[in-house]
Amino acid sequence: MFASRILVLIPHPDDEVVGCCAAIGRARRDGAQVFGLYLSNGVPARELVWPWRRGRHAAQVAERWREAERARGQLGMADAGRLDAPTRTLRLRLAAAEDRIARAITDTRAEALWCPAFEGGHQDHDAANALAGRFAGRMTVFEFAEYNNAGGRTRSQEFPAARGGEITLDLDAAEQGFKRSVLGEYASERANLAHIQVAREAFRPLPRHDYARPPHPGTLFYARYRWVPLHPRVDRTDPALVYRELSAFVAAPARR
Repeated sequence: MFASRILVLIPHPDDEVVGCCAAIGRARRDGAQVFGLYLSNGVPARELVWPWRRGRHAAQVAERWREAERARGQLGMADAGRLDAPTRTLRLRLAAAEDRIARAITDTRAEALWCPAFEGGHQDHDAANALAGRFAGRMTVFEFAEYNNAGGRTRSQEFPAARGGEITLDLDAAEQGFKRSVLGEYASERANLAHIQVAREAFRPLPRHDYARPPHPGTLFYARYRWVPLHPRVDRTDPALVYRELSAFVAAPARR
């Protein structure tokens, strides 16, 4: 897990803190170089936000990138590039993202790849996990837990189910304080990050997931509030569509 050169796949600016803030710190203390590749800007498309806020959309995107830069500075993580596209669109850009990840691996000479777990926390997290699986045959790949709704309750930094090889990092007081500090850089996401706990982080070698099926039975985290009418924070994408598209992608021949 703690290779000398690590590339972190970041579906949205803040996932690097939510999922692996302390792990990045420990890796760097061991002498590793850590690089972050952002796969979206983390902001919904302009047409999905409230009409009276659309005029500030570009400013919101710019602020999210400034937050990412401040967080990256605290983490001591190098910038491996970005795909400046809206959140909830990674499944529509899988081929381009795969090419960009391949280029980042080459540019950074990464020996290990870290990605969000396949856990239904967000459709972009699951898409990033499927992308990481394309590289599992050529390098070490670990997934990190962020949050999920397995069993009908919010689980933070806890996998929906054990698959073998789970590693739990118990954060000491200094690491917990540091993680709170770096999470604080994402002021624009304060409400969305309120459920994140800082006592532990969880990793495991990337299992062979079945991307044709949801990560766990029951309602997924990102599908909890689909009954709320016309709210931009609600992802209305049908999970069945997400997993059909991810399954088709992983079944296709590798591009490299």
